[in-house]
Amino acid sequence: MEEIMVPNYDEGTIRTLDWQEHIRKRPGMYIGKLGDGTASDDGIYVLLKEVLDNSVDEFMMGFGKKILVEIDQEKVLVRDYGRGIPLGKLDDVVSKMNTGAKYDSKVFKKSVGLNGVGIKAVNALSSDFTIKAVREGVAKVIHFSKGIKTGEEDFTGLEEPNGTIVTFEPDQTVFKKYHYISDFVVNMIKNYTFLNSGLVIEFNGEKYHSKNGLRDLLEENMDHDSIYPIIHLRGEDIEVAITHGNQYGEDYYSFVNGQHTSQGGTHLQAFREVLVKTIRDFYKKDFDPSDIRASIVAAISIKVEEPVFESQTKTKLGSKDIGPDGPSVRTHVANFLQKELDNFLHKNPDTSAVLLRRIQESERERKAITGIKKLAKDRAKKSNLHNKKLRDCRVHFDEIKQPRYEESSLFITEGDSASGSITKSRDVNTQAVFSLRGKPLNTFGLTKKVVYENEEFNLLQAALNIEESIDDLRYNKVIIATDADVDGMHIRLLLITFFLQFFPELVRKGHVYILQTPLFRVRDKQKTFYCYSESEKQTAIHKLKGKPEITRFKGLGEISPDEFKNFIGDDIRLDQVMMKKHESISQMLEYYMGKNTPERQDFIIENLYVEKDEVA
Repeated sequence: MEEIMVPNYDEGTIRTLDWQEHIRKRPGMYIGKLGDGTASDDGIYVLLKEVLDNSVDEFMMGFGKKILVEIDQEKVLVRDYGRGIPLGKLDDVVSKMNTGAKYDSKVFKKSVGLNGVGIKAVNALSSDFTIKAVREGVAKVIHFSKGIKTGEEDFTGLEEPNGTIVTFEPDQTVFKKYHYISDFVVNMIKNYTFLNSGLVIEFNGEKYHSKNGLRDLLEENMDHDSIYPIIHLRGEDIEVAITHGNQYGEDYYSFVNGQHTSQGGTHLQAFREVLVKTIRDFYKKDFDPSDIRASIVAAISIKVEEPVFESQTKTKLGSKDIGPDGPSVRTHVANFLQKELDNFLHKNPDTSAVLLRRIQESERERKAITGIKKLAKDRAKKSNLHNKKLRDCRVHFDEIKQPRYEESSLFITEGDSASGSITKSRDVNTQAVFSLRGKPLNTFGLTKKVVYENEEFNLLQAALNIEESIDDLRYNKVIIATDADVDGMHIRLLLITFFLQFFPELVRKGHVYILQTPLFRVRDKQKTFYCYSESEKQTAIHKLKGKPEITRFKGLGEISPDEFKNFIGDDIRLDQVMMKKHESISQMLEYYMGKNTPERQDFIIENLYVEKDEVA
C-alpha cells in the first residue's frame, strides 16, 4: 500500500500576517468580490464607497457641505471639507487595525463606518494611496503603496480649507483589467445626496444634490408612472417614500445611516410587514400581503446607533435594536409607519381610493390564475423529476452558510448541443444549466398568467425559485448563453423581455448577465488565441508567425467541452444587463418588442441608409 504523506503540523506552520498582508491575501473578507468594474458591487466601487463613507459621516456630524470626487481612468480622488483627521493620528487611522474615532459614539453617533477597517482595506489594495489632512492651516501628507508607507510630508501656513483628501489607485494585480463605469459611480453619489439633504457632491465637474430626499430617489429611479403621488413621510431618524405602479414585482430601496443596504435586513423586513398591517387596519379588510405589495415602489431610511451589518460590505442590516437604550428596529418602524401612513391615507382620500383599486386589481388577477398555478406547480415538479432541462449545482445563492454561494450561476441555453457543452465543462458546485427548447414566447403585453401556462417559462421560474419573492432566488447570476448570431440575439431579447415584464427586480438588482463567447480561434503549433472580436483576431494573427489556423465558431455547440472550460472559468466574460435610470421598461419594451412599431421601422430604415452610405 502506498504511504500517504501527511504535512507537518508544528510551530513552523503557524503564521501571523501583517494587517496589509491579511487584507491582500483575503480581500473578499473586507470588500466582497473583486470583479473588473462591470458590476455595481465590484470591489473598486467598494473602495470608493469606503472613502466616501468617512466624508459623508463628517457631513452628518455637521461639518463640510461639499465633497469632491474625481476619477481619471484608474486614479481616484475624494476631498471633503470637514474637520480633517487629527494630524497626529493620520498614519494610525489608515494603517493600524482597530483604530478610529467611531468607537466613540459621542463623536460619530450614527455613522456608516464602524471600525475603521474600510479605509485600511483601500490602502492595502491600492498600488498608490495618499492621504492628506488639513487642520487650521497645518497639513500632513502620507504616501503608501500596497499598505506599505513610502513617505510623508508636513506643511504649515497653508490657506487651504480644512478637510481630508484621499487619492488612490486600485492595484491592478488584485483588480485585473478593471475600469470604472460612470453610471455606477453617479448612482452611488446620488444615493448619498438623497439620504443627506443639503450635501453637494461634485463628480468630475458635475454637481449632485437633493432637496426632497427619498421622494427624489423614487422619482429618479422609477421607470414607469406611479398611479398616485408619492407618499413621503419623515420622522426622527426615519424616512419613507411609497407609491405603486402597474408593473409586476416589488421594488425597494433601503438605507441605514446613509448606507445602501441592497440586501435589506431587519429594517426592510419590518417595513414590509408593518405596511401590510397598516393598510389592512385602514381599509378594515384582511387583504393578502402579496396583493398589498404588488407593484409597490418604496424606500426606507433609518438611523441606528452602532449598527450591526452581516458583512464588512454593509449590504444587509442585522441589528435588532435602534441603539443600546432604544426600541427594537421593528417597533421603531411600526410606531412611525402605523401612525403617519394611517394619518396620510385619512387626509388624502383620492390616494387611498386609488390604492384600494390597485390592491383589488391584484387580488382579482391572483385569484384568476390560482387554478392555473396549481396545475403549473404540479407540472413543474413532475418535469423536474423526469426531464433534464435543469442540471443543478450544489451551492445556491439562498444558502447563506455556503462559502461560495455568491458564485452560484444558472446558464440558460438553447438546444441540446450548447447545453451539453456547458454541462460537461461547468463547475458542478456553483454552475447550473437550464436548457430551452427553441425560441421562447414574446411575452410583451401579456399578463402573468402566461408564466404558468407556458411550460418553458413555468419551469424556468421554478428553477430560479422566484415566484413568491426574488429574495428566494437560487442563483446569484442568471446568465443567458446563446449563439452569437441573429437567432441567438433574438433569444436574448425574448428572455430579457420575460424578466423585465414579470420579474424586473431581477434585472434592477444586477442578477442578469450575457455570456460572451469567442468568435474566433487563432492558433499555430505553439500558441492559441481565443478572440471575441475582429480586432482581437487581427491582433492575434500579427502575434503568430507564419500562416495561422483560423476557426470561426458559429455556435456554442461547436466549441468542445475542453475548450469551453476556458470561457466559463476564472476568465469568464460577462456583460451585466443594466437599466439606465432614465429608461422606462414599458416604453423600451414597446419600442423593441411591440408589433411593428413605426418608431422601430423608422430607426431600422434610417440606420440601413447610414450603413449603405458608409459602405459606399
